[in-house]
Amino acid sequence: MKLAYFERIDDTRFRATEHVSGAWNEQEQHIAPALGLMAHVLELHRDARREDRMRISSLHYDILGPVPVGEVDVVCRVVRPGRTIELVEVELSYQQRTIVLLRSWLLAEFDADHVQGGDLPRITGPQSFEPWDATSLWPGGLIRSIEGRRREESPGRAQAWIRTAHALVADEQVSDTARFIGLFDVSNGVAVRAKPDEVVFPNVELTAQLFRDPTGEWVGYDTTVTFGPDGRGLTHTIIHDQSGPIGAVTQALTVRPQR
Repeated sequence: MKLAYFERIDDTRFRATEHVSGAWNEQEQHIAPALGLMAHVLELHRDARREDRMRISSLHYDILGPVPVGEVDVVCRVVRPGRTIELVEVELSYQQRTIVLLRSWLLAEFDADHVQGGDLPRITGPQSFEPWDATSLWPGGLIRSIEGRRREESPGRAQAWIRTAHALVADEQVSDTARFIGLFDVSNGVAVRAKPDEVVFPNVELTAQLFRDPTGEWVGYDTTVTFGPDGRGLTHTIIHDQSGPIGAVTQALTVRPQR
């Protein structure tokens, strides 16, 4: 059986497996798969309500605290219904305590092929990168479950490709979009500005904007990490599939030097 990050218990409850354990604390979940799980639930909720398959345009996750490796509950509700634009909220909780809140804008699909285009820089494909053993820097089940390729330009500046053979949810069909979103949060560990045993820099939120759906198994990162002088930081990433950029991800960091 294919290894997975979550196993479904019932309509709203999921059990996290050992493969989601985190990079900062292995007793806690790496939040990346949980964010993908929330996107998966959002898509299932959308498809149960509508036949037009509106596209995920943006996602804003507020991460309210750490979550142990255990059972979580995920529920979805429409905040602003509409024929061509919807705002949907997804809540992930642990033992009735809210851990992550997602608000996502869904947009109707229109034929805009004749005006598509943009000048975001592209990174070369994964075959042009050297293999990267992320476990040499980060612990945790999630990190052990990924295959990485990376090119580091300087502290806080890197490009990388990551994929995983693990399913997001056991025995469920998951879209490429939800699967990609389940690896977005890894970007904060791709371009390390300071060693994690010297500086702690977890993100308190993640915001993503997508202008097309991704395809394939490799997630590409063009990432820059910046630390300010007073404990605030920013991780900014242009996300790619093998056809080019698909959108951007930013993460607000709390930067805490170990003294």
